[in-house]
Amino acid sequence: MDFIVKVEESRPAADGRPSAGPVYRSIYAKDGLMELPEGLESPWQFLSDSAKKYPNNPMLGRRQVTETKVGPYIWLTYQEVHDAALRMGSAIRSRGVNPGGRCGIFGSNCPQWLTAMEACNSHAITYVPLYDTLGANAVEFIINHAEVSIAFVQENKIPAILSCLPNCSTHLKTIVSFANISSTQKEEAEGLGVSCFSWEEFSQLGNLDCELPPKQRTDICTIMYTSGTTGEPKGVIITNGAIMAEVLSVEQILFLTDKVCTEEDSYFSFLPLAHIYDQIMESYCIYKGSSIGFWRGDIRFLLEDLQELRPTMFCGVPRVYDRIYTGVVNKVSSGGALRKTLFQYAYNYKLANLEKGLPQEKAAPLLDKLVFDKIKQALGGRVRILLSGAAPLPRHVEEFFRVTACSTLSQGYGLTESCGGCLTSIGNVFPMMGTVGVPMTTIETRLESVPEMGYDALSSVPRGEICLRGKSLFSGYHKQQDLTEEVLVDGWFHTGDIGELQPNGAMKIIDRKKNIFKLSQGEYVAVENIESKYLQCPLITSIWVYGNSFESFLVAVVVPDRKALEDWAAEHHLTDDFKSLCQNLKARKYILDELNSVGQKQQLRGFELLKAVHLEPNPLDMERDLITPTFKLKRPHLLKYYK
Repeated sequence: MDFIVKVEESRPAADGRPSAGPVYRSIYAKDGLMELPEGLESPWQFLSDSAKKYPNNPMLGRRQVTETKVGPYIWLTYQEVHDAALRMGSAIRSRGVNPGGRCGIFGSNCPQWLTAMEACNSHAITYVPLYDTLGANAVEFIINHAEVSIAFVQENKIPAILSCLPNCSTHLKTIVSFANISSTQKEEAEGLGVSCFSWEEFSQLGNLDCELPPKQRTDICTIMYTSGTTGEPKGVIITNGAIMAEVLSVEQILFLTDKVCTEEDSYFSFLPLAHIYDQIMESYCIYKGSSIGFWRGDIRFLLEDLQELRPTMFCGVPRVYDRIYTGVVNKVSSGGALRKTLFQYAYNYKLANLEKGLPQEKAAPLLDKLVFDKIKQALGGRVRILLSGAAPLPRHVEEFFRVTACSTLSQGYGLTESCGGCLTSIGNVFPMMGTVGVPMTTIETRLESVPEMGYDALSSVPRGEICLRGKSLFSGYHKQQDLTEEVLVDGWFHTGDIGELQPNGAMKIIDRKKNIFKLSQGEYVAVENIESKYLQCPLITSIWVYGNSFESFLVAVVVPDRKALEDWAAEHHLTDDFKSLCQNLKARKYILDELNSVGQKQQLRGFELLKAVHLEPNPLDMERDLITPTFKLKRPHLLKYYK
């Protein structure tokens, strides 16, 4: 266990509780978890300190886009953003929203998003990201559940907010557009007792010399909603203290294992700010005085924006890395035999050196210049830190970037409840590949056995549910004490993810305890809920939907209704028997289309629709150990059987 230290012994199974393995910390926190320095009370101090230190440093940038062309990045300085946030904060107060009140932010990443967030931080107002990928009524649900009284909204999201206003105007009294708002939109909202402002108009309501309220670490900084298994999103309560602990922990890990960011660094912002991953990284940049450049919001131009910004730090999810990987591999393949051979030689040579333990910059400096520089240029040419999270990175893709990107790559693991990354692999430690690494310096971990799934935390290869304890954890679910008590037991947060501890102390994610999983783009899928909707299709008698975090879509094994399929066959003059019909490609397409049509009627989202089905002529049965006596699906057994 080179990278972790044991701080508490394991616990045997007793009183109906499963056994649990020892408690571990990172070697970088062996003498105790990281403490916040005296006098640091709120993330607002990150911005106010950086604005004092680097007033003229570029802070937030975006490209000017006109009908005909896209210009370079245009920047707001730290001083400008600081002053705009103060003014907006004072304007929020003028609308009767006081410290502890709640403000929604709805839109894609842009300078206004962060300015609204900092305006809330300056006045100890809790910000609540709103987003519509959680389903049609999620925005309405969050506004009512969190009692949001003011919302900052991107121009193109205003119709969505207005459409749910009749059901949430009890709390929501003010809407501020990121840009402009039309007179008809204003009238529509005012008819429901809600005032609307353009960004400029609202800014005029505030002033710079307002008195800021005192802030404390225990204040609620944000309530961040995340998908629940039952359908309703859960509001994760995160305090000032947790956010600051997470940001300083990122700093500490980079200081001890790589190189910290400075005011010279820049970050490319495209992962949604409504999620914790990007928010923590941007808060870290603000703490260090680094620059943040936003993408245009269109995946087709992602690489173009990257090359214009030339960031030094890039955070992605597996799907994005996969896309870049495919592009590069196709280019190499089409470059002729000689170039292909040269590339393969360089790749194998550098890989061998990395495997021997040489750090990134010493593994093959000459080949980096001659062969791999082109790949580095695809990411802008200056990237020195690559981070991946939200789902596991396929091993071949991780290896490829570690070899060719001329940059360290760290894969991490975290949840909204852990305030982002709680485990991280160490950039220059090659044997950590394929794992999510070791605990951050604010967190302790242990594995708890899951006997019903055959995972034993005390066996020679410890496997079990990952449990976390420490300073960057959430403080519970908003208004959902029952759910909070379910996952927070004796100070330990039960993540629901199954980990396997590697001999060097790194953690590998191998399974999920409940039937909810992530796809490769980071979207959660509550699979039982989806199956119940597909079962409303009269053409089928049972369905097992499957997906995993290495793919971006779902597939299913379906038992068709015999009569329905035979009727369809007769109509299409097919004389096959039922078993042969199940192998017929036209029959398969017919059932797939019907299922997706039912899915769309049931308002399933794009990534919840099926890409392919396998038709099974025999019912799912107990003889093959595919279902329980109460007809529940045995998912691990189904996977093994149909793999």
